[in-house]
Amino acid sequence: MDESKLTYVDLFAGAGGLSVGFENAGYELVHAVEIDEDARETFAANRNSISTADLTGDIRDVESDDITEEAGTESVDLVAGGPPCQGFSEVVSPDGSDERNHLFTHFIDWVDKLSPKAALFENVRGMENTADGKFLDAVKKSFGSIGYNVTTRIVTSADFGVPQHRRRLVVLAYKQPRLTHPLEGFELDPVETASVMDGIGDVPNVAPGEEITEYDQTPETVLQGDLRGDSETLTGHEAARHSDEMVEMISHIPDGGNRTAIPDELQPSSGYHNSYSRLDSTEPAVAITSNMSKPSSARCIHPFEDRGLTPREGARLQTFPDEYEFHGGLVARRQQIGNAVPPYLAEALGYYLKQAVFDVELSERDHERIQLMRSGAMAPSEFRNRKSEISGPKQQATFGKIK
Repeated sequence: MDESKLTYVDLFAGAGGLSVGFENAGYELVHAVEIDEDARETFAANRNSISTADLTGDIRDVESDDITEEAGTESVDLVAGGPPCQGFSEVVSPDGSDERNHLFTHFIDWVDKLSPKAALFENVRGMENTADGKFLDAVKKSFGSIGYNVTTRIVTSADFGVPQHRRRLVVLAYKQPRLTHPLEGFELDPVETASVMDGIGDVPNVAPGEEITEYDQTPETVLQGDLRGDSETLTGHEAARHSDEMVEMISHIPDGGNRTAIPDELQPSSGYHNSYSRLDSTEPAVAITSNMSKPSSARCIHPFEDRGLTPREGARLQTFPDEYEFHGGLVARRQQIGNAVPPYLAEALGYYLKQAVFDVELSERDHERIQLMRSGAMAPSEFRNRKSEISGPKQQATFGKIK
């Protein structure tokens, strides 16, 4: 273990989006917990130092007195994660009755036993209103009972360089009486908000039912270049099969348009008002979900091609690097991507916590990463020419006034 790095445990880790971000921000993973077998395989396969056998499966199987032994450490700097978000969804469980909501008590147990300086809890914004806010109140009281102050914030992923309007609730629990760096703005404040095509514009065209494994053009934006990295093979760019009728139907929908453009004789017999809608090529995507490949779902049709998104395009819009491979069947891979924390958002949180909680100076590399994440919509040549103008010396971060 590198003693110069901040350490963390990732609970309810999923495919590893949060860990990708924290690792990029210079944190060292000590242990991870994830119940889903495919997600666990994905998490381990993308990290050289661990195998699936090293990960804890069901957090409910770990007794409170066994947590430090399971984690392989007496303490860490940070415990992070978020129980399954479906339980907190305003659609699925507005009254808090979903049993998955109560997995949070296990999160508290791990924080109590590992005694980190901070705990970060990320979830859907619906958690804020679950059971008329009583659930979030219970979360705060639970943290308070083990000696932590709590503050919360609703964040929008697009404000952190993610080409997606994904709104999430962030709960930060910390030990000291107040944050050492109550900065004035949490968002990275991108120079220009990254759009759908800023994220996926260099990914090859693919027809429904087909898969492409080779790139056919160079990255056109800083974001595309960062996510492609050194990857030479394109994985997960596999389009779902659509019927001829479906392809004909959605072919009438323009960029950013919706089902109202479909001729009357081709109109679908069912669906919500925002189903059968194309993503707007010039705007961030709506929240990416496991239904990203289904045209009948909420605005997930490719801006120009007559199909839903591929898993790789969904992963790009979540800001997973292209080298990150997802395991399991097609449905499982889509679910892992749709449920993930956007890595860029997690990375920004990592930089914020370094300053606000751990009182750690950001490195030159950290500053450069913040510059890059703020500039994702730029062409690489423009970024090189303007880099000196783009401030990145301070991570703009706050969770509001600390009471």
